[in-house]
Amino acid sequence: MDKEEVMGIRREFPILERTVAGRPMVYLDNTATSQTPARVVEEIKRIYTHEKANVHRGVHTLSQEMTDLQEQTREKVRRYINADSVEEVIFTRGTTEGINLVASSFGSRFKAGDEVILTVMEHHANIVPWQLLRDRTGIVIRVVDIDDRGVLDLKQYRSLFNERTVMASFCHVSNVLGTVNPVKEMVEFAHSKGVPVLIDGAQASPHMILDMKDLDCDFYVFSSHKMYGPTGIGVLYGKKRWLEEMPPYQGGGEMIGKVTFEHTTYADLPFKFEAGTPDFVDIAAFSKAIDFITEIGVERIARHEHDLMEYTQARMRDIPGMRIFGDAPEKSAVISFLVGDSHPYDLGLLLDKQGVEVRTGHHCAMPLMDRLGIPGTVRASYAVYNTFEEADAFLNALMRAAAILG
Repeated sequence: MDKEEVMGIRREFPILERTVAGRPMVYLDNTATSQTPARVVEEIKRIYTHEKANVHRGVHTLSQEMTDLQEQTREKVRRYINADSVEEVIFTRGTTEGINLVASSFGSRFKAGDEVILTVMEHHANIVPWQLLRDRTGIVIRVVDIDDRGVLDLKQYRSLFNERTVMASFCHVSNVLGTVNPVKEMVEFAHSKGVPVLIDGAQASPHMILDMKDLDCDFYVFSSHKMYGPTGIGVLYGKKRWLEEMPPYQGGGEMIGKVTFEHTTYADLPFKFEAGTPDFVDIAAFSKAIDFITEIGVERIARHEHDLMEYTQARMRDIPGMRIFGDAPEKSAVISFLVGDSHPYDLGLLLDKQGVEVRTGHHCAMPLMDRLGIPGTVRASYAVYNTFEEADAFLNALMRAAAILG
């Protein structure tokens, strides 16, 4: 992607023009949340000022128009992930709610002694819901380790399956290491043992072509705000046969067929799992974020981000005391690092004083930090609007911070 094209993309993001500490801001916290193009913000404003009305609730014009906008987004998501049907696309508040929904609803069939396989690189959102289920039902959690490069131990993964295994749940891409896991191979093995699979796709959905028919996983979850879209909404993809069998996650309006005090029947998919008034404005605006990604092309976005990551990592290795965590052959544009024994917060503050915005801490992956033997890292992550000039600004700021910290 040439410089002129990237600069054209940047013009869709007014926030990138601001300054921090008197310097042009360099935003490198994209793994936590990406910035939002003007077209998404304008769509939100347009709906609030011209079209806002509750969906699936009325026969009047505004309600019908708003319902159409929401359901058009559902169809656009279906195409983006190549699902069989819009019935398999459930709108949630984000990746976290999607995993909790599956753990609570699909997990209601699990019993004491059943085993769920996770990996050591999981985000807390793919750990704690299973622990809550464990505390309620007595399931057992088994964990797959990594090697020193941050690559999953697939031999151990395969060895953990037995007659008690009822679920495997793992991330597509690590939010700390950037490791891209061989999820298709992992799904195939799990299915050969009759075990369903959930994939946390929060870090994959903005950077990779998703094909549910090819991947064949049972559940896949991701968030809008990591895809240049609004905050507070996400998607759960689930195979229709499982969703039909699963009990509702929440009760209320929208998810019902008929209600009496004696008995309630439930709505058809996907509304069975969408209790109450959804965030229909942001769902509709998410459509514009998907347009933004598809117009540029997911593969072109990923290539640009990877080039920035490779350029940056190569120069970072020349900094004395540099420790980069995650060196898998397949890696997303995420760089987690420390300099010597410096605390990540100190590095992060020094970078912020130079206008560079990075993430510091355990990144909601404390078990992984324990595995690495560190309290946390500094994490820089790229998006399509980042430039090589920004990479140089980050590197220069990092060298100054490292020199200050000795």
